[in-house]
Amino acid sequence: EGLTQRFHRVIALDFVGFGFSDKPRPHHYSIFEQASIVEGLVRHLGLHHQRINLLSHDYGDTVAQELLHRYEHNKTGSILINSLCLSNGGIFPETHYPRFIQKILKDGGLLSPIITRLMNFFFFSRGLGAVFGPYTQPSQAEYWDMWTAVRTNDGNLVVDSILQYINQRKKHRDRWVGALMSTSVPLHLIYGPLDPVNPHPEFLQLYKKVLPMSTVSVLDDHISHYPQLEDPTGFLNAYLNFINSF
Repeated sequence: EGLTQRFHRVIALDFVGFGFSDKPRPHHYSIFEQASIVEGLVRHLGLHHQRINLLSHDYGDTVAQELLHRYEHNKTGSILINSLCLSNGGIFPETHYPRFIQKILKDGGLLSPIITRLMNFFFFSRGLGAVFGPYTQPSQAEYWDMWTAVRTNDGNLVVDSILQYINQRKKHRDRWVGALMSTSVPLHLIYGPLDPVNPHPEFLQLYKKVLPMSTVSVLDDHISHYPQLEDPTGFLNAYLNFINSF
């Protein structure tokens, strides 16, 4: 709601494999495909001549990095990026620590399909709760909403395929980190420092070293991997301060 008051138009999408979007299987889920889908959506909405502010989180950070690479290299179909704000994503593979279950699923081979079928609400909520801060845990109803989104179109059965993005980040590190290093687009990071996946201070030190031209907002010490859910007001204020700075 805070974004719709500031901007003429706000677009939020579920990537393929997520939320209420299609979840094909078998399917080769890739960051490149997701970026092309975003470009296709922007064209479909008639916004390909508009300059767009990208606001991303985690998986979306990597999609945004690919979109930025295409924009900087004037690739056909690329969207016109006015600014990019990242938040709590594995931007650098070397400071990214996937959860144990993610490691098993992305590299589990024949085990992965069995584990995805055994996944239930209890294990899902326990695993997700571990990447929220101690004072910002989702309610039972919120957990059920998230689980419902995962289960829609049998999404739990494609989790192992989607998790290949972790391997893609390693493979294409130079392309995606390079896009951030070379861009002239205004760049910002909103960061929850209690994140066990992208831990403080290791992640933040590397971010500031590699991307000294980026501005950074660090939220309260108890905010973890999902700052937009754990501290929506702080997140919104940090984002609007960035947008109003240029």
